[in-house]
Amino acid sequence: MSSKKQSTALTAQKSGYLALVSEDYTATISEEMDGLDMSPDRIKIPSGGVTSFEMPAEDGEDTVSVKEFSGVIIYHHPLNAFYATKYTGGSNPPDCGSFDGVTGIGTPGGSCKSCPYNQFGTGENGSKACKNRRRVYILREGELFPLLLSLPTGSLKAFTRFVKQQLSKGRKLNAVVTKFALKKAVNTGGIAYSQALFTVDRVLEPEEHAFIETLSAQVKDYSKSVGFDTDAVAINDEDLPFDEEGGDAIQPLNGANK
Repeated sequence: MSSKKQSTALTAQKSGYLALVSEDYTATISEEMDGLDMSPDRIKIPSGGVTSFEMPAEDGEDTVSVKEFSGVIIYHHPLNAFYATKYTGGSNPPDCGSFDGVTGIGTPGGSCKSCPYNQFGTGENGSKACKNRRRVYILREGELFPLLLSLPTGSLKAFTRFVKQQLSKGRKLNAVVTKFALKKAVNTGGIAYSQALFTVDRVLEPEEHAFIETLSAQVKDYSKSVGFDTDAVAINDEDLPFDEEGGDAIQPLNGANK
């Protein structure tokens, strides 16, 4: 057997993604989760320049801090949220929100691009009154339920760059295992924040990617039912008005990964 075939065989043997393909968990999931909350667990990016993610612990009650982790980005999309009065916490929905970054639903609603609240300078410290984030659904090896990471403004430029790098190689994000890390950065106002970093851990084998493609379609449909939450709209030092590197306004990605 050639070295390339040996490598492929070893990857297939060890991969938790392929291990899930051989089992039909659909009936089991439907039975076990009947009547229970199917909302994805969250991965949190701390404020203040902390370089460890807060991940859900196995006991389901606490969180654990990790410097880095890996998983496949099976779907991602913009998330805009506007509150007419200052957001002070809680799970109340925004006055206007958008799951595609194009059209807002609520008050004022309509085109996000032309909305005055989606312009820099309308919020605190020169930020936008409407908060732009990006939801990223991540599947780790050996798991069936994706985790949800909400990227704040300060991480959008790095994420955009990573997406472009993969597209330039002719592959979507769900074709690779991505390694996530954090670094401490400082915005133009001197405020420290935690910025997400993205690198390719490995490229998925064709059999793995075929399985992930199916999951991506399911998560894309499911994501429409995941409401706004405090992780997605919290106003803190990560909602930056300007690009920390060059002073240009940061814009969210247009559309969503298919």
